[in-house]
Amino acid sequence: MPKQIVPSDIDPTAIGEVSAPPYVSLPDPTHLFFRRAQRLNALAEIDELGPYLRFLAALADVQHGIQDGLSDPDLPETEVRERAHAFGMPPLDRGRFASGAFFEALDRLVLAASAIEKPRAAADALDRLKLATPAERDAMVRNVLADAIAADALAEHVYVAAALQLHFARLAACLDASTLVPVGDGACPVCGGPPVSSMIVGWHGSHGARFCACSLCGTLWNYVRIKCTLCGSTKGIGYVEVEGGPGTVKAETCDSCGCYVKILHQHKDPNLDPVADDVATLGLDLLVRESGYRRGSFNPFLVGY
Repeated sequence: MPKQIVPSDIDPTAIGEVSAPPYVSLPDPTHLFFRRAQRLNALAEIDELGPYLRFLAALADVQHGIQDGLSDPDLPETEVRERAHAFGMPPLDRGRFASGAFFEALDRLVLAASAIEKPRAAADALDRLKLATPAERDAMVRNVLADAIAADALAEHVYVAAALQLHFARLAACLDASTLVPVGDGACPVCGGPPVSSMIVGWHGSHGARFCACSLCGTLWNYVRIKCTLCGSTKGIGYVEVEGGPGTVKAETCDSCGCYVKILHQHKDPNLDPVADDVATLGLDLLVRESGYRRGSFNPFLVGY
């Protein structure tokens, strides 16, 4: 059963505890995917989506394992990044994506993914990806970057999305966090992507602060609590959770735009991962949709829900 609660009920951490959190926390790709794989494996033991979560865990292990020896990704030129900063734009422009270094990562990922245990549909999709022409692969890249993956083509795009996550996390890690500025509600300050979820963190110096998590590059950016992460409205914000659950993952709903994005209480459980726990709480999505809200976040591993 869904449980509807008001904003004051979801905020057991006093707002006053927050000191001065940084605006941005850039990803560390050398740890990001390793920890995600651990979380996915742990969730697979207790969730009815176990087989799929184990596949995603193996894929995250691949994302972690293929990094050694990859060519350094090329950041946009300094002048381009400075111009983006001046105009409040993200320094990594998805529309001007240079794919050379990325396809090295994709080729490695495809090769390594051949050895992992996977569902039959995922194995068939990998075979199709291996046979895809450069133009077809490029089209898949554009689909992922546009957050426009067709549900009937999800399987092939999962591998492309995984390679893009790695590539953009490595790019983001090379940036200077102090130069990043807000680029609008619902948009990552690094790549302009939508949040996959948001988290209330328990970090030293940021306890009780809320950070949105980018679905593509893994950047976390500070965002006001009890405010829609998509449209910025502070009116008609509500929270829904599964009755009898641990209360660590909830859906933040917005009556203004009619959408919802999950909010993770990482300060209660530091193992929570913005991507892994979004997938593992699919039941919450189904409950919230019954109330008429639309999913506003993007997760390439949950397309169609």
